[in-house]
Amino acid sequence: MSSKQPALVPPEHLPLRPLWLCRACGQPWPCGRAKLALLTSYQDSRLNLLLYLSGRLHEAIDDLRRLNPSTTGDVRNLFDRFLGWPARHRGRRPSTAEPQTPEET
Repeated sequence: MSSKQPALVPPEHLPLRPLWLCRACGQPWPCGRAKLALLTSYQDSRLNLLLYLSGRLHEAIDDLRRLNPSTTGDVRNLFDRFLGWPARHRGRRPSTAEPQTPEET
């Protein structure tokens, strides 16, 4: 577990490294709950969110490539997984009234 993890990400939805799956739900990290927590934590600074996720992206690429270089494949999927969703959710703020989570696309 990295000390760089924002305080508002529920501890059970942290990445399980080196697989980069959510510790709680087993989905690719960041899972929907982690995304919601990250959006809330970084709601006043989208740039800091992107910088944080960029660092995690590079760590994930390194970890996954070390695990199995032949299946890491096209890093475009990893780029979208870590950095694509904040761009798609630009300007949207999580609502506490509707507990929906950002979906993987």
